[in-house]
Formats: sequence, C-alpha cells, structure tokens
Amino acid sequence: MSAADPSETGRLRLHALTVRYGGRTALDDVHLDVPPRRVTALVGPSGSGKSTLLRAVNRLVDLTDGARVDGRVELDGEDVRAPSVDAAALRQRVGMVFQRPTAFRTSVYENVAYGARLAGVAARAELDAVVEGALRRAALWDEVRDRLRGDARALSEGQRQRLCIARALAPQPEVLLLDEPTSALDPAATHRIEELLYELRPEVTVLLVTHNLQQAARTSDYTAFLDAGRLVELDATDRLFTSPRDPRTEAYVTGRFG
Repeated sequence: MSAADPSETGRLRLHALTVRYGGRTALDDVHLDVPPRRVTALVGPSGSGKSTLLRAVNRLVDLTDGARVDGRVELDGEDVRAPSVDAAALRQRVGMVFQRPTAFRTSVYENVAYGARLAGVAARAELDAVVEGALRRAALWDEVRDRLRGDARALSEGQRQRLCIARALAPQPEVLLLDEPTSALDPAATHRIEELLYELRPEVTVLLVTHNLQQAARTSDYTAFLDAGRLVELDATDRLFTSPRDPRTEAYVTGRFG
C-alpha cells in the first residue's frame, strides 16, 4: 500500500497503447489521460476494445496466449510494464471487478481478508478493521455484519458483486477497474452499485466499462468512446452525450449504430 499523498495518486495515462491477439488488433494506438479520482466510463460497440483496455492496465492481458502489448501504461508516472514492476503488486494497486460476481468458497470475512493479506496485513485487529472498512465502503457492512463467518456464496447476486468490490478495495487500490459490473444484476442491485460508484469518487480512480449508455450518463464524470480498437473521443460526460465532437460518437450515443 502506498504512503503517498492520496491527491497525487491514481493518475493513469496510456501512451500509444496497442494490443494484438495473434493477427487481430484489439487496441490501436490509444492515447488516454484518465482523470484521477473520478469515474470514467468506457463505451462503444462490442469488440471495440473496452475490456482489453482494462486488462492492459492491470496486465491481465499478459496471461492471454498470443497477446502482444506495445506502448505504455503509466500509473503515477511509472510504466506498469517495466521489468521492475511486479504484476501481483500492481494488481493490489489496480483492483478489478468482473461482470459475474464470483465469491470464493469461504466466508464473507475471508473473501475480503484475502486481498488485505496479500497486501501484508497480518495482525488480527488490523485485519478486522480492514475488512469492516472495505465492507462499509462497498455499502455492504450493515447487511453482512452478523454473517461474516457464513458462506459468501449464500449472499444474493447483488450482494456478491458488492462483496467483490469490497475485496478489491481492501488493499486500498489507487485505481478500480469495473467490467460490466451490473449487467447480471436486477434494477435494485444495479442502483446500489451505481450509488457506490458515486461515493467512491473522491477516493479512487474508476474506469467503468458499460454497454448501458444511461448508466454511463448517470454515474460517470467523463466518458470515452472507443470504436474498432481506437479512442474516438473523451470528454466530460454531459458534453459527450449532448455535444459530441466526432460524428461517430454522435451516431453511437443517438443509437444510429452499435
């Protein structure tokens, strides 16, 4: 965990980022400055490279056979692909939540404690505080405080997704990546996650992949539109949806393609 001033952390910049899988280019020369401690939504048609971009940030893309990454991904000015950067340590600084909420086959407590232990938290009192703090930040503590030793898989789907967010928050990441985190949830659970994103704004830089343009409009400060692996436009969300600069963006946000 970083001891740096929080106001100076979570600065994410992509320089000429290109990702290829064999002969297919998933991202092509993407330059993107992600505003720190804000929610930035990534929107675009299926196959536009949104999920690949997330996986390039925390180097999960490295685990894909045949993947080749060129360009730079900088976190707080440091190239995350530099030989000196440990990928496991990077993923503590850059948490990720996937589309399907997957709880480990253990208790609610141990699900959240897992990330904290990886970050070096060992003392029981400190671990208890980290688990409670992460569950509170994920707006789940009041619902599970009496079920901490129970099987996490018994939680509702919406609760499990917030548990996954708590697990990602436990190591105190600077960046949180969310890949369609509400696509499998009902409207009530979706609303809870969206409220949570609003509350996390001052603490962590959030990159949110969503196919739901209404969700992007509701939850994000900035929106980036990708098409065919290229970044077409990045702007404040209200401007991008009401006055897009690029005709491709206008066609997408008005529903004429995608």
